[in-house]
Amino acid sequence: MSQTRPISLFKSYLVSPAEVSFALTKNAPTKISTAPRIIPLCASWFLPNDPQNRTGHQVFSESRIPTARFFDLDDVKDHESPYPHMLPTASDFALAMQKLGIRRDDEIVVYDTRELGIFSAPRVAWTFRVFGHPSVHILNNYRLWVQQGYPTESGAPAEIGEEERALSKYPDPSVNPDMVVKFAEVKSIARDVGKEGSDGIQILDARPRARWAGRAPEPRPGLQSGHIPGSTSVPFMELLHPETGALLEGEELRKIFEGKGVDPKEPIISSCGTGVSASVVDAALGEAGWGREDNRRVYDGSWTEWAMRVKEGEGLVRKEGE
Repeated sequence: MSQTRPISLFKSYLVSPAEVSFALTKNAPTKISTAPRIIPLCASWFLPNDPQNRTGHQVFSESRIPTARFFDLDDVKDHESPYPHMLPTASDFALAMQKLGIRRDDEIVVYDTRELGIFSAPRVAWTFRVFGHPSVHILNNYRLWVQQGYPTESGAPAEIGEEERALSKYPDPSVNPDMVVKFAEVKSIARDVGKEGSDGIQILDARPRARWAGRAPEPRPGLQSGHIPGSTSVPFMELLHPETGALLEGEELRKIFEGKGVDPKEPIISSCGTGVSASVVDAALGEAGWGREDNRRVYDGSWTEWAMRVKEGEGLVRKEGE
């Protein structure tokens, strides 16, 4: 049986390299202990059109936090869906956790690549939250971890043995539907844009503005660019420090959201290409305290699902100026 988790050493969702280093020193994970542990979880992922053809597995092997495990965004997903990163089923999520040797009472610290800064870790952390994992955090960020001289390791990671997997016994979790929005609801919102009496639901699009505007191609061949009617362009890179790739401080984020006209009193849906960088916007909203947590959701299928499902002639793909 797992022991009761001690009081967390972390005070917030977003945690610094110093906080993670201190916590790992105080509570280092071991293979067979049944005590709750702090688990660094690498969520490295690159777009399919990455110019250097890098992969998450590759950079995880090249540099990682000691004892870290690797969460594969291209594997822990709904494999029956035609859309790239839809949430897995509860049972598939539980099975993935067991393969990783993760237990329900482990405290998870998700982190990104040194190369990109904050990018895919918020999606993985959000996934844990959707499935009700009690304690999950985002490292802000791995580039700073390396620059500040905290330990790293490289090479083939140690395999997770059968004994450790057996100790995991991750139960099938329940899903929090209030954190996720689906295509039908987004379509209804988009059709009502500008109509008298329509709800004040805001859609924030994390893709680069040129893709939102319809001026630049999508990274997936054959997918048109543009945006959902009524959506606001909030490129996730604008929410990051230009040198470190770390999420900006709360006050800076508040100024950005205010400047974009985002109303913290109204519901907010974050979207992007496949639901990855939308979670960066969602995390930034949380760090800024911009809008209530129970009033924020992520569009799981995001633009890839939208562009594949809306029909020509419906007027539901807009370009800048339309």
